[in-house]
Amino acid sequence: MKLIPAIAAALTLSFSAAGAAHADNVLVVLSDSDHLDLRDGRVLQTGFYLNELMQPVQALREAGHTITFATPRGAAPTLDRSSVDKMYFGGDEAAMNASLALLGELKLTSPDGSPVLSLARVEQLGYDRFDAVYVPGGHAPMQDLLTSLELGRLLTDFHAKGKTTALVCHGPIALLSTLPDAPAFVRSLEAGAAASQAGWIYAGYQLTVISNQEEEIAKALLDGGTMKFYPQTALEAAGARHLSNQTPFSPNVVIDRELITGQNPASAPAVAQALIERLD
Repeated sequence: MKLIPAIAAALTLSFSAAGAAHADNVLVVLSDSDHLDLRDGRVLQTGFYLNELMQPVQALREAGHTITFATPRGAAPTLDRSSVDKMYFGGDEAAMNASLALLGELKLTSPDGSPVLSLARVEQLGYDRFDAVYVPGGHAPMQDLLTSLELGRLLTDFHAKGKTTALVCHGPIALLSTLPDAPAFVRSLEAGAAASQAGWIYAGYQLTVISNQEEEIAKALLDGGTMKFYPQTALEAAGARHLSNQTPFSPNVVIDRELITGQNPASAPAVAQALIERLD
């Protein structure tokens, strides 16, 4: 795997969580895609980033909260193997291995034993069962979460009720699922045409997502491929106000109303902290 020096230099943030006064139920939504379609027919094998999922999951568990996992189709999510590197854990190999061990214990990626629910099942159970939602990154959300009708309904319900919605790195692209016609919006982006739609519930929100600058720095991870569009461009076209860090791959968290967004892998612990503070 190719390491990006700018990423490695910034991923030094440590994290610990305090106990919560009561237990809440946090819905963690992941992509169930194992790839991202790139330009020119290329395909990137991907999934979720280990630290972006497991640092918040570990923190939520330590704080006493309940976690429910879901993907659009209820299929087991895929770990992006390029994220299994201690640089994403501030150089702490023991912390990385602890995350891997917990991931194995939870059986999230097991094709037959994964506990994930489908988003349709989550809707059947009722959104009121859940107190917050968290969406980690990795490139996989760019493949399916941004156009998931089921996710769009869930996020719209959370928005209407002012319930905490936290997302990190590529995860905020999932907010596009609440557009009136997300597939049409995405098709315009892929074609390089002007993309706009009225009626987006997050229009005017301040948020962050992995920046265009960071995507350019990390292009080596695409093995020569090119993404069809960058998430910052997409969210700004939809009407978001993107707030970026000053130093690429340094932690950056933006909070606006019910929305908590983190810019990159290094931001995951701080997003978890902000989420836990909202739940306490």
